[in-house]
Amino acid sequence: MAGKALVLGGGGSSGIGWLSGILYGLSEAGVDLSDADVVIGTSAGSSVGAQLASGELTLRELYERQLAEPKGEIPARLGAAQLLRFVLATLTSRTPEAYARKVGRMALSARTPSEADRRAAIQSRLVSPDWPAQALRMPAVDAVTGELRVFDRESGVALVDAVSASCAVPGVWPPVTIEGRRWTDGGVHSPANAHLAVGYERVVVLAPMAMGAGPLASAAAQGRALREAGARVAVVTPDRTAKQSFGRNPLDPSVRAAAARAGRTQAPALAAEVAEVWTG
Repeated sequence: MAGKALVLGGGGSSGIGWLSGILYGLSEAGVDLSDADVVIGTSAGSSVGAQLASGELTLRELYERQLAEPKGEIPARLGAAQLLRFVLATLTSRTPEAYARKVGRMALSARTPSEADRRAAIQSRLVSPDWPAQALRMPAVDAVTGELRVFDRESGVALVDAVSASCAVPGVWPPVTIEGRRWTDGGVHSPANAHLAVGYERVVVLAPMAMGAGPLASAAAQGRALREAGARVAVVTPDRTAKQSFGRNPLDPSVRAAAARAGRTQAPALAAEVAEVWTG
């Protein structure tokens, strides 16, 4: 085992803010996670990971982007009927793939903004259209088969399309068409997909969504599996104040600033634990 993996989980607009705040706050405390050998980003984490790995932003600049007025974003909300379908799919599925097929059917039939409009919104978040030199991996899920696929610079897919696919929350955003297949949010397989860091010696998981459900493994469970495989692992999730900052609608872009501040405030208490894993 060798190398360091930074895992950034999903969590909507609030997750983007919190992840950016945690990263900056840890750097202020002397723990810089940007030197990871690989960044694995799911949904919100893919958006933050693409910006982080670009090498064109400092962690402070990444943080400050979250404090600015959101531009180019499309407000969204999960309705009660959609949430019910997620719950029913969770209760009636034994595997992530079975769950993904059920919510995939919802994704394919939902009324959403167009793929073009959503792609433009994702493009507005990125600081470069090109895949970075730093290894960056972003999972997404086939809406029909439930298959998990991990996009990287060797995939032959544009960065903006890979991020869009990983961020395509079923029922809210349109599945993303890549190579004739329709792809939905990587969080449909698990909220953090920390299992993709297997083989790395040091792993830090920043997971805005701490809980798993039914067949979807939590970040904590995946962290335990990585430890059992021999890795040093730290799993970081939002504290109570951070959760409150997310508000009632984590898909609302206006919550990013409060979530970023909460992440920055939370970070110092985590610095020693994270440093022990990352550099200890």
